[in-house]
Amino acid sequence: MSRTRDHVLYGWELSLYSGKIRAYLRHKEIPFREKRVTLWDMRAIKRRTGAKVMPVVLTPQNEWLRDTSTIIDVLETRYTDAPVVPSTPRQRIAAYLLEAWGDEFWLPSAMHYRWNFEENYREVFEPEGGRNLLPFAPRLLRNRVVAKAAGTMRSFLPGLGVVPAQLDAIERWTETMCDALDAHFARQPYLLGTRASLGDYGLIGPLYAHLARDPYPARTLIEPRRHLAAWVQRMLQPRANDRGDFLPADAVPDTLQPLFASIFGEFWPYLQATLAEVMKATPGLAPGRGYSRALGRIQIPLAGRPFTLSARPYSLWMAQRVFDAYAALDAQSRSGVDTWLAGLGGVEAMRLPIPRLQRMALRVAPQ
Repeated sequence: MSRTRDHVLYGWELSLYSGKIRAYLRHKEIPFREKRVTLWDMRAIKRRTGAKVMPVVLTPQNEWLRDTSTIIDVLETRYTDAPVVPSTPRQRIAAYLLEAWGDEFWLPSAMHYRWNFEENYREVFEPEGGRNLLPFAPRLLRNRVVAKAAGTMRSFLPGLGVVPAQLDAIERWTETMCDALDAHFARQPYLLGTRASLGDYGLIGPLYAHLARDPYPARTLIEPRRHLAAWVQRMLQPRANDRGDFLPADAVPDTLQPLFASIFGEFWPYLQATLAEVMKATPGLAPGRGYSRALGRIQIPLAGRPFTLSARPYSLWMAQRVFDAYAALDAQSRSGVDTWLAGLGGVEAMRLPIPRLQRMALRVAPQ
């Protein structure tokens, strides 16, 4: 873990958010090498960042960067060719919305399709996780350590709403969204044109590591949808020097409307209910302490039915990025965005009164 001339990505192929930042580094042609995180690496990462997390990027400046959105923000200031955030107002807000939705609202799908189908664990997670965590240990010890890690991950399922009574809704929603993405990618190589945007990186996390790579969802969700499958491959293996561009005239394709219907009809109610839980928790928050990673139970619509899960304050920090981008627009640009949002059912979306939040290890806290 010494100073390096390249960036070092500490992550796993199994890791949802590692897939996001790996795709970004490849598309931006940023020199990096990947280091599979071992148990010893995880301890070092905690010392450097305050949390046992992956992915982490070690920069040539010896900075330890974590949280994929923050990593991208930092690297975009240093590698300015082919920016991933559009400069035009509607596309810019669209990219931030899609990133937040991909990062936060696809988690129930990702976790259900990984942990509720045994073949995923048996064929991929157990052997690969063991080789990553304890590369030189005997298989029996590897399997014991991996089983403990898997138990921790499975403990998050109820908080995400991944319970037997709600699995039909998760599957119906996921299939509908995958159908919409397949239809869109039949017409455009990326979400907003011929260049991958921040929104593409938000989506590739769940759609690669959990859905396109684990055997059951790869076979049932991704492979039958050839345009979606081709997009996954483009995100993983971009062609050299093929950076493309965003659509002209600040166009946001109509084929993305089903995604925005979920963003404003499902994700935004989730943010509103989460905000209510955060406001209830704020008076009892000790100075200098962050909110719990999961607060009270909330109910939102999903796939046309009520869906219950825990409020996750971190989602509000991700939404805050959207609001910051919106606030930075000039009055004329903001008016044009408002008109576009009104046509998507999101006319009030930018008025959600989220208090200013900051990241604190794996939590968020008032700023």
